[in-house]
Amino acid sequence: MAKPKDEDGAQTPEEFAREELRGKREAAGLTQEGLGERIFATGAYVGMMENGQRRLRPEIAKLIDRELNTGDYFFRLARAFKSKHVEYFAVAAELEVRATAIYDYASSLVPGLLQTEDYARAVIRGGNPTALDAYVESLVTSRIERQRLLDDPVTPELWVVLHEAALRTEVGGRGVMAAQLRHIAACVRGNRITVQVVPFSAGAQGTLGSLVSIMQFADAPDVVYTEGPRVGQLVDDPALVQRHWKLYDLARAAALSPATSLALIESVAEEHAKCAQP
Repeated sequence: MAKPKDEDGAQTPEEFAREELRGKREAAGLTQEGLGERIFATGAYVGMMENGQRRLRPEIAKLIDRELNTGDYFFRLARAFKSKHVEYFAVAAELEVRATAIYDYASSLVPGLLQTEDYARAVIRGGNPTALDAYVESLVTSRIERQRLLDDPVTPELWVVLHEAALRTEVGGRGVMAAQLRHIAACVRGNRITVQVVPFSAGAQGTLGSLVSIMQFADAPDVVYTEGPRVGQLVDDPALVQRHWKLYDLARAAALSPATSLALIESVAEEHAKCAQP
């Protein structure tokens, strides 16, 4: 899905980069498959960069510059793309808005698409204890704006598997946690999302890592995004994506049913609320 042009008809930076990539590749006498082989990617992936289904990432742009003998041209273009999100999440955020379905797993923190403002602020401040307030608030705003995806009553489908630890870890205090879990419950009761909880009693079953997000698209293959402390990685190799799907299915199998999960979420919310009372 290509991005639209600006209102005045001018090209966006991403459109310009896509056309430049196609033009310089063809001028070099390379097919998409030919360039893909040289940059350790598939021809299909090159095609997706040229038609806007995948973003030109700096690390890929360096390889393209080397193979097309373009100096640091594409690298500079890739670095010029501005994002309101931290660098390692920028590409995933762009893909997120194009997804028809998103399947999240979180082991200790509520995923960004479901975070309340106070919860998001506590998470971001926790990871940036000495940052200026303005910086923290800019990230909070960006995270909350991402949630406009859920304004559409149908797309994207959102299925979230939470480990019970994410319900009980006190992020921002008991009052913040109570409000956060009530927010999740409201989204479930509004029939907008599906949530399952992996209970402590499941043991090692259903453990994928800190955060895993599998995104599906109408016109492109599935992509997996994994995240750890200050690092994120996109996975689009079909075999690895399939492996993540198997692990996600195992997590769902180890989790409580959606109805039982909702009851647990609301119960833990009340526990937090009672403890928050003076």
